[in-house]
This record gives sequence, C-alpha cells and structure tokens, in this order.
Amino acid sequence: MPFETVKTESKNGVLWISLNRPDKLNAFDAQMGDDLLEALKEGERSASDRCLVLTGEGRAFSVGEDLSSNKTAYESGQPIRLGEVVKRKYNPIVQRIRKMDKPVVAAVNGVTAGAGLGLALACDLRAASDRATFHEAFIKVGLAPDSGTSFWFTRILGLGKAMEVGLLGEPIDANRALGLGLVNWVFPDEGFRAQVARIAERLAKGPTRAMGLTKRALNRAVVVDMDSALEYEMYLQDIAGRTRDHVEGVRAFFDKRDPSFTGQ
Repeated sequence: MPFETVKTESKNGVLWISLNRPDKLNAFDAQMGDDLLEALKEGERSASDRCLVLTGEGRAFSVGEDLSSNKTAYESGQPIRLGEVVKRKYNPIVQRIRKMDKPVVAAVNGVTAGAGLGLALACDLRAASDRATFHEAFIKVGLAPDSGTSFWFTRILGLGKAMEVGLLGEPIDANRALGLGLVNWVFPDEGFRAQVARIAERLAKGPTRAMGLTKRALNRAVVVDMDSALEYEMYLQDIAGRTRDHVEGVRAFFDKRDPSFTGQ
C-alpha cells in the first residue's frame, strides 16, 4: 500500500523502504513514524521479500525527531513529555527491526542523527555512503540518548568511547564510523545503491530461516551469561536442523554445488 512519508519498492527478493521527507532531511513527524512501522510490518509478513533495506530519500538518512512539530510548545516554554514520544513512535520501530526474523540492512546515504542514528544502529548490517555523517546529537539539545543508541553504542564502541561520543556529540564521518565498527561497509556515493543491492540480494537468496534464528541467538547473547547462551543455541539449532534449507545446504555440500535456498 502507498504511504504518505515512506516509499517502498520490492525487487529481487528485497524490500527497499525509503524515508521520504527529503525537504526535512527525513526528520520524523508522527505520520512518518506510523508509516515506517507499518512498512516494516508489511515487509515482515511478505512471502516474497526475504531481506529489507532501510534508507532515505535526498541527502539524509534521517536527522531524527522533527523538533519543529513542537515549535509552539518550545517557544512557550512548556515542558514536553518526550518519553511518551519515544515510547509511542521509536521504541516499536526499533523492536520490530530487531525481532523480525528477516535481515534488515541500513543504507546510510547521508547525514543521520539522533533517533535516525538509533534506527540505523538497530539494523542488522549497515552500509554507508562515503558522504554519510553520524551525529549522536542528543547532547546538543540537552537530551539523553534514546531509540536504542545507548544500548548499541556501549556494545559496539565499549563504555569509554561511548561516553566520548555521547557526551561530546561530535560528528563522525563515514571512514571513522567504519573504523569504530558503527558500519560494516563504506562505498562511494556514486553507485552506492547498487553496492547495497548486491549485499541485500545475496542475503535474500540465503537460508532466511537460519538467518532469523541467528538474529535471535545474537540478540540474546549480548544480554545473557554464557550458560544461557549455550542453552538457547541448542534450542535454535534444533529448529534450524529441521528446515528444508539445512537439508538443501548439506546436499549441495555433498554434490559440490551452490545451494538453492528457499527460506523454508
């Protein structure tokens, strides 16, 4: 279905979801929050889409919350219940990305900041244009981190570097982001989408049931002890071992050919 603030396109087993408020640098108003969540749900339900890509139209991925939507309240000095905004708008999106069994790739095409950065970090893999910049911008407007940024920064960067990024709020260019582990790849802006498509289509052709189980295992492993992780791995492996893709993968190994996975 068409959305007001999000564009979707299915191609070669990949659902491309593009944030589409380029004149606002893809800042989130209430409508875009609703649209993105519904687009993610549709992609999760789709039998033909086996990988999702999240990107932005124009020169930004997303600069996070559209502060101008609350301009009148700010100018009057009224307090704003931002916790309710985070709970209603961003947390469900982050949770949907992390909990769906399909791989989700962030194609960070330009500037990303605040909650937009949180959404990029929530994705399973991240590719950045060499023009992309990353801004943990909350501190610049007197806010604490949200949209999962505190969770991912401490795990990706370590506590010391996460403190530096969170407290100073300095911009991070694409190459530094790659060195810090915030992104998996940096590609030239020219041809960026084609490079992301190559990765996403490879994922879409893979054993997506096993990928979903892998997501579950890794998500759990970052918050539990080793013994709990071992138990959960055993449980997931029992599920994976009964999939058609597992049988196909082993047969292909014996036949010395490439497997043909169906996601079943």
